[in-house]
Amino acid sequence: MLLVDWQIKEYLETGVMDIDPYDPDMVQPNSIDVRLGNDFVVYRRSNDIIDPYDRESIDAGIDRVVANELILNPDDFVLARTVEVLTLPETIVADLKGKSSLARLGIEVHQTAGWIDAGFHGTITLELKNVNVRPVNLYAGMTIGQIAFTETESVAVPYNRRPGAKYNGQIAATPSRYFENKSVAPMDRVR
Repeated sequence: MLLVDWQIKEYLETGVMDIDPYDPDMVQPNSIDVRLGNDFVVYRRSNDIIDPYDRESIDAGIDRVVANELILNPDDFVLARTVEVLTLPETIVADLKGKSSLARLGIEVHQTAGWIDAGFHGTITLELKNVNVRPVNLYAGMTIGQIAFTETESVAVPYNRRPGAKYNGQIAATPSRYFENKSVAPMDRVR
């Protein structure tokens, strides 16, 4: 069941789930707004190939920037984070969506990874891309997205207790940790 405004407020105010800092005015009819933090991972343009299994190639060509504003040029891709730290119980999953007003400016808030598993704790890393033909200025503290919550049955192993939960507890904008999947063989090794 998708949670509605009064349920979101009740669950946050009674500690069933947590968002810190919590502002009741950010609760929408079926979601809660989240704000853009001031921590960015900026990818420098390059022809160097990123190998998902190689940490060095993932980390090469990125700069960590702390700033109160960032100009996102056309076709730029950066990672950012929410101001809010989210803590989910074993019975609630969440889904991050962009704000329609920013989408109308060409700002995509997440490329494909908007899902947040039950048991997650940390800030949400945002995958920001400008698909507009003009640059867009982004400001730390601005409303950047919204999170919708769905109540489920209790999961057997919540994200925070999963071995290999790569992003649990993240506070900064976090680059890919796909290289930790090394135990999964690339297709040329699959029989």
